[in-house]
Amino acid sequence: MRLSGVLACLLVMCADICRGDTPANCTYEDLLGTWMFQVSEGGHDKDINCSAAATSENTMAVTLEKLSVAKDEVGNLGFFTLVYNQGFEVVINGYKWFAFFKYTEDGGQVTSYCDRTLPGWVHDVLGNNWACFVGKKVEPVAPQLDYKPVTSTRFISKHHSQNNMLLQRMFTPNQDVIEAINLVQDSWRAVSYPEYKTYSLRELHSRAGGPASRIPVRGGPRPAPPHVAKLAAALPQHWDWRNVSGANFVSPVRNQASCGSCYSFASMGMLEARIRIQTNNTHTPILSPQQVVSCSEYSQGCDGGFPYLMGKYVQDFGIVDESCFPYVGKKTPCGALQKCGRTYVAEYSYVGGFYGGCSEAAMMLELVQKGPMAVSFEVYPDFMHYKEGIYHHTGVDDPFNPFELTNHAVLLVGYGRCHMTGQNYWLVKNSWGGDWGERGYFRIRRGSDECSIESIAVAATPIPGL
Repeated sequence: MRLSGVLACLLVMCADICRGDTPANCTYEDLLGTWMFQVSEGGHDKDINCSAAATSENTMAVTLEKLSVAKDEVGNLGFFTLVYNQGFEVVINGYKWFAFFKYTEDGGQVTSYCDRTLPGWVHDVLGNNWACFVGKKVEPVAPQLDYKPVTSTRFISKHHSQNNMLLQRMFTPNQDVIEAINLVQDSWRAVSYPEYKTYSLRELHSRAGGPASRIPVRGGPRPAPPHVAKLAAALPQHWDWRNVSGANFVSPVRNQASCGSCYSFASMGMLEARIRIQTNNTHTPILSPQQVVSCSEYSQGCDGGFPYLMGKYVQDFGIVDESCFPYVGKKTPCGALQKCGRTYVAEYSYVGGFYGGCSEAAMMLELVQKGPMAVSFEVYPDFMHYKEGIYHHTGVDDPFNPFELTNHAVLLVGYGRCHMTGQNYWLVKNSWGGDWGERGYFRIRRGSDECSIESIAVAATPIPGL
């Protein structure tokens, strides 16, 4: 069956040339407008290799309008969202399309072509009838030149070789930095973790999220729609999914080690918790982050990825239990998973409806009504030393351990208000082991978009028992 020109959706990926955390850097404004999708012949299964498939002259036009409306050439309406700053998804007329923006690299310089895509995949909403496509915007966008961040902003990218040598250096504890962090504020306490001495700076960067991607600046917290704010105002003052009427619905804290797989741990933790909630703890799976690291073409293994695309991956391919594919902290061959049962998701989305639509109130409402969710935030050097309290970025830096600003994914499980200081906070599960922070968890300021934690929240609805 050939995909017809009335397709107007988006959900794409390429097999070999796309990466889950690409250096492309495009904006919502770049995405808006009319796109032409050139589509290959359809009717394939999900194993199609879009890096090798040829597109045909079969085309369709789709117009992307504010805030999240997609419209095809015959007037069908659908939905679209930016995926971070690196791609987009369109869902329209019974089909899904996804693709990453095109980019090229030359040394440290990256050129983003925000009016074009890399080869991507399209399929119907039931996960059948796969094909490949490339997209091009009708109104051209000037190529955007950028320098790929290598280490701290103190180092300029032209010193690429020198920076790579710095990243290979083993981490050295600096007690003066710890004392400075604790001296400038009393909201949280910093300590030195002996475990860090076993990591290189590059490994610590990966642990904190993988190759750096900048969270686009929003200019402050986003206000919630009035009906969402009203519902959120009626929620309890405190919420913690580890203790709801005495029951714990959150799976144990795990340790991702030096692999940049936080996006997988956050996503698996969300699904594990939501299955526990749906089944009242009669089903308590531990899902496999390693399957994502080793098998997903929607991410880049130990070099990063996005929870939103993990929702897509689990919907398209399913996820096995940890016992079937144990975590080893590095990318390995995918292996045979045919004999293992799989968990799927019915739907996935950005909280607030689309990328950029998130808010404190929307996150609180989603959390209480449906369960923990994956959130992303910017990790500064001081956060690595967090031990307890309500975190906020202090600005204290370590000149001897240059640290690259990274984007880290974690699991939001609750919120509250400190009765001593009146400070609102989020309660978050990390994936750095139970000896880090508050038994593997941390608290961070709520309501001010601290480190952009209220910018990108992802929710998915698992299907238990399949």
